[in-house]
Parts: sequence; structure tokens; C-alpha cells
Amino acid sequence: MQLKPNAFRLHETVRGVETMSRFALAVLALASGVYTYLGVRGLLDGSASFVFFAAIIYSAAVSVAIYAFWTYMMRFVPLVISGVQRLSLFATMLIGCGMIVAMSSWLNAAALAGSAALEQHMAVTLQGYAEDLDQAHANALASQSLLPDVERASARFATLAQDERDSGALTGTQGSGSVVQLLTQMSTQMTQLAGTISGSRDEAATLFAQGSEHLATMRELVSTPGQIEPRSDAFQAAAVQLSAIVAALQQTDIAASVKRAATDLSAGFIAPVADGQVGDLAQRQNQVMATVRASVDAQSAALVAAADEILATPAVAQRRFVPLSSAEAVLRYWGDFVPSWAGAISIDLLPVVLVLVLMIVNDAMRREAETLQEAETITAAEMLRAMALYKRMEAEGAAEAAATLSPQVREFETEPARDAPHVEERTVAEDGTVTPIDAAQRKRGEGPRPA
Repeated sequence: MQLKPNAFRLHETVRGVETMSRFALAVLALASGVYTYLGVRGLLDGSASFVFFAAIIYSAAVSVAIYAFWTYMMRFVPLVISGVQRLSLFATMLIGCGMIVAMSSWLNAAALAGSAALEQHMAVTLQGYAEDLDQAHANALASQSLLPDVERASARFATLAQDERDSGALTGTQGSGSVVQLLTQMSTQMTQLAGTISGSRDEAATLFAQGSEHLATMRELVSTPGQIEPRSDAFQAAAVQLSAIVAALQQTDIAASVKRAATDLSAGFIAPVADGQVGDLAQRQNQVMATVRASVDAQSAALVAAADEILATPAVAQRRFVPLSSAEAVLRYWGDFVPSWAGAISIDLLPVVLVLVLMIVNDAMRREAETLQEAETITAAEMLRAMALYKRMEAEGAAEAAATLSPQVREFETEPARDAPHVEERTVAEDGTVTPIDAAQRKRGEGPRPA
């Protein structure tokens, strides 16, 4: 059997948890202030004492503001029952929550996930540098694709020169002449161009190895535990060196040089004078040299087209490592640290739950008080006190009524003696005889008798 009504029990429970609510609110405000201090300390510049006191003052202001704001909300929101007024308080609470997030929550997130966010920034930057190094190396090696064509053209010219020298395969007359000289000259130029391309490959490989070493150092700085500030400084130094290597790799691309050399093959073609003295040998030499010129033009056009295709590849943009503070890193990479953001915001906005609970409980108490009958809302002790009070009020009321009516009764008792007609009144003596008394009776309408 329920000895007390539900509304009374809810009221007692609310009063019982009031101290706990204050304690919980104070702890949450203190925790928010501590993490705000850790977050704001990384944003301030100056001497150590200045940073310390400035961060302490800011964090203390945040703690006091949070405690005062939620205390007001917990006091007033449950008591307001008007819809418009309650909506106004909710709007005020929403604005306050936004201010709390702006002045505290993001700094709490910076304190909780600042180091991880900076490591994330370095990891993303490292990935970009690795891609730049690979792209620059690929662009530098793209010119190596021209090497087989150049070597094949050089070998073809050398073979034709040898065949002409040994068997006269082109002019029909063996021996060294103008044709052999021209073919040997073209083979020599192609060989030199092939040597230039091969030399660039060795230089590109050396630079790529150096860049890989810097990348390995940067990876160690990202994954090594410890304070983030020294690692960030070392990472920045390694990034500068790696940027220089990427730029040097782009300078080793000889596609432009190959294009110029291929253009010179055609534009600077100089055929020797036919030196044939026998029959129409000179005419046959001129015909062969014209054919060689056409072959050189075709080879030059092919190399220029291939070089243009390589040069059309976009160059690697210069990348620069931008150091960030822990708060800036948390804001930039917020999507990777949603749990930290949730924890930081929950510290500041958890009292919203307490406000809503108190509001619901107070509404329930009001509904319970309105629906219950009076007989169900009074205890036995209260009933006894009410009855005693009623009896006391009844006695005091009777006494007051008697005191009020007493003069009127006395006046009423005396007036008939004066106004009644003159009759004889008798008194009973001690011996039992009746003695008549003149009552000075008078008739109605007569005035008072003289004394």
C-alpha cells in the first residue's frame, strides 16, 4: 500500500538529488575548464608565465560561465509551464549551448585529439610528398621511353653504313664514300642522343633514392611516440629537403632536350657532296642521300611527337608543408576525430539532460497534484492537526460570539423592566412568604417617570 502520494515522493526525490546535481555540474564545469586550459595553452604565444596565467584566467572564466548558465537553466526551466515562455527558455538555452561550444568545446577537442590531429596532418602531407616524388620520378623516366627508338635508329644507320661499305648495298658500289659518311654521321648523332638519355636515367635514380630516404625519415617522425612539437619541426625540415629533390628530379627530364635534338636532325641535315667518279655513281649517291634525308626527317618527326607527348604531362606543383596548431589541426581534420568531438561537446552539454529530467519530473508532479483527490493527499497526522485546529477555532469563535452578544443580552434584559406596565412583583422571603414589589409600571406611550 502506498503510504504517500506519488507527487510528494517525486518532490522528496528532487530535493534529495539536488546536492548531487550541483556536485555533478561543478565537476563537469571543472573538467571543461581543465581541458580548455590545455587547448588554449597551445594557441598563445609569449613567455611561459604569460601563457600560464592567461590560460588559467580563460579556463576559470569558462568554468564559471558553464556552471552559472546551467544552474540558471536547471532552476528556471522546470518551473515555467507556459508554452511561449518555455520556448523562449529553450531558445535561450540553444544560444547558450552554441556559445559554450564556441568558447570551450573546440578547445576541449584540441586538448583531447590535438596530437593525433597533428600526426594526421603530417601523415596527409607525407602522402602528398610521396605522390609528388613518384610523379616527378615518373616524368623524369618518361624520356627513357624514347631511348629504344633512338638506339634502334642509330643501329639501323650503322648497319646501312656497314652494308654499303662491305657490299655496296645502297649504291651498288662497295667502299667508303659519301653515303657511308652520311650514314655514319647519322648513327653517331643518334648514339650521342641515346647516351644523353641513358645518363639522365642514372641521375634520376640517384635523386629518387635520396628522396626515398627523406620519406623514410618523415614516416618515422609521424609514427614515433613522443611530444609532437619537436617531431613537427623535424618533419618540416625533412619536407624542405624533399621538395628540393622533387624540383631536381623535374630538372632531369630531358624530353625538351630530345625534342631539340630531333629537330636539329632534320633542320640541320647536311648531306656531303657525291664523290663518285665512276659512271653514274655520283647520281646514285645523291639518290641514296635523298632517301637517307627522308628517313632522317621521318625519324625526327617521330621523336618530336613523342617528346611533345611527354612535355604535355603536367609538371609536379611545388608543395610546401604548413605547420598547424593543435586546434587548427582538429578543425581541419574534424571528420577523422568524431569521437573526440563527441566527448568534448558532451562534457559541456551533458547538463541539458539534467534540465530535461527536472522539467519532466516537475510536470509529472503538477499533473499528479491536479488529478488526486484531497482525501488521497493528506496524511493521518495532518488530519489530526486539522481536526484539533478546527475544534480550537470553533471554541474561539463561540467565545468571541458570546463576548459580542453579552452587552446586547444585558440591554435586552433591562429594557422590559422600564417599559413594562406597573405590576406588582413579589419576592420570596426567606420564610417562604411572597412580598409584592411595586415595579413602577407604566403604560405604552407614556414618557419616562421622574425619578
